[in-house]
Amino acid sequence: MGVGAETTAVVTLSKLPAEREDGKEDAKVAFRISEEVAVKSDDVEHEEEDKRGVWSRRLEFVLASVGYAVGLGNVWRFPYLCYRSGGGAFLIPYLIMLFLCGVPLLFMEFAIGQYTRLGPVHALSQICPLLKGVGLATVVISFVLCTYYNVLMTWALYYLFNSFGDSLPWQSCNNTWNAIGNCSTGFPGNATHLQSASQQYFDRRLLEMTRGIEDAGEMRWELFGLLILAWLIVYFCIFKGVKSTGKVVYFTATFPYFILFALLINNVQLPGARDGILFFLMPKWSKLLEVQVWVNAAAQIFNSIGIGFGSMISMASYNKFNNNILRDTFIVSVLNSATSILAGFVIFSAIGYMAHLHNLPVDDIATDGPGLVFVVYPEVFSTMPVAQLWASLFFLMLLCLGLDSQFAMVEVAITFLLDGFGPKILRVLKRKELLVLAVCTTGFLLGIPHITQGGIYVFQLMDHYTAVVSLMFLAFFEVLAVTLIFGVRRLSVMVESMLGRKPHMYFCVCWQFLSPMLVLGILISSVIQYTPARYGRTYTYPLWAEFLGWCISLVSIIWIPLGAIHEMWKNTGSFRQRLKVSLTPTVDLNATPMLTDRQKAESIALFSGPL
Repeated sequence: MGVGAETTAVVTLSKLPAEREDGKEDAKVAFRISEEVAVKSDDVEHEEEDKRGVWSRRLEFVLASVGYAVGLGNVWRFPYLCYRSGGGAFLIPYLIMLFLCGVPLLFMEFAIGQYTRLGPVHALSQICPLLKGVGLATVVISFVLCTYYNVLMTWALYYLFNSFGDSLPWQSCNNTWNAIGNCSTGFPGNATHLQSASQQYFDRRLLEMTRGIEDAGEMRWELFGLLILAWLIVYFCIFKGVKSTGKVVYFTATFPYFILFALLINNVQLPGARDGILFFLMPKWSKLLEVQVWVNAAAQIFNSIGIGFGSMISMASYNKFNNNILRDTFIVSVLNSATSILAGFVIFSAIGYMAHLHNLPVDDIATDGPGLVFVVYPEVFSTMPVAQLWASLFFLMLLCLGLDSQFAMVEVAITFLLDGFGPKILRVLKRKELLVLAVCTTGFLLGIPHITQGGIYVFQLMDHYTAVVSLMFLAFFEVLAVTLIFGVRRLSVMVESMLGRKPHMYFCVCWQFLSPMLVLGILISSVIQYTPARYGRTYTYPLWAEFLGWCISLVSIIWIPLGAIHEMWKNTGSFRQRLKVSLTPTVDLNATPMLTDRQKAESIALFSGPL
């Protein structure tokens, strides 16, 4: 950006009055010089933006952020969580957590990314050098997540390609993969020895699953090919950076809404839909007294919006400096929550219809996780007119929901590599497109264990220890680094320099007190109420697999203490002196040409002053 040009402007203009006697001429020259310098400053700034990449339009950033936040968890996790945690009563803790944690912390991440124009690793290392490992931990957890998240896209592609036949392959029990003795064309209810045809299609045809993680089985070559296809789709959508991603999200972020509304209009007309919706929303007020319900609400906010994954910081780093991130924060937060509630109506109206069709309680059909979208909903489509059309549109919607989230998670790793080692990497690979290809290829290779016959157990193990255990640790240390160590005053200066006004008192109170306390409470509750990973209702993992799960969790968490140790080791002096240096932010205020000289002076004094 135009640092040098702006500094020259200040020096030159201060000398003009002493060098000329004619005040009018001085004014003309001063105006001309300042105008030239402003043009040069803008040119330098545009060159920097072009070099790093910037969203072509604000709408592209909003759509990319909404697409990342609105993912598969909105469709399969929130509706079930709401039903299990008090129905309509769950919306109270959910909305409280949204406005006390979700909105303030999303605004915080947007501010960090947009101000520093850096990914999470380098942005957080400038804000709090002692906890610079938090940034690297967010990159690691996002990349680990994307290695198995694309497996879901593989499953969606498999169902999509198998939805165009004369009949849906999961409609009957007359297939080679069915176990005829315990197959039911419909939901078997409490008959534990029976499985629905759609469940057997998922278990025995798609996965060909073994009895446990200790039996990896053979490679599922069909899924191997589709996993390659899924990564190729991701690559060609992001290989040009935000220039290509910004165009793709116009479709991937909006198409799911058309399908959700179409499904809702169709489902509410089905018999039993009303009972399913009432079952979803019926408030159970006594649940509000359970601590776990409040923990579930907060955890859903963090997982859904993506706090602690680094993706929001990365995407905001490609914004223009004065973009209105406050407005974008509310748009993303409200749309994310509204989509979750909309998905709840869509899912439970269909579940109510199936319960009516098979004369079963809704409770016998409602489930969460992959089973909801790959077992329950396919069974729903098999009973509808034009089943192939509804099925293909639904799985195309799942593909879009997953791809948006996948774009953002892969972009975190790419942003980190370019910010930290860009010149060295590009000197070897020559083009950014080859770096993106290398990252996608690595993600593909690490995803291969999930597409073996025992891959579903690996998938469930990694999801539990990455998206549940690790995330809350990372979120806590990120909030600690930014709001408590870096400080709300400094964060407010950053916001004011970008938006031209200080953040509202609501944000300051949340950053200073409410958000840190709530995140700490969630972390403590998660540790106290920890439960080992399970698959389904019966399979428990062996001890060695549990140990492996904790190792997977530590892959991201370990960088936090390692970063602190490295920072203290590289500094000199006594322990107290090293600690003081490690707690001093190194944000480069001169890299922000929108600041006035007065704002820079005040900000530098604040940033370099005592905590």
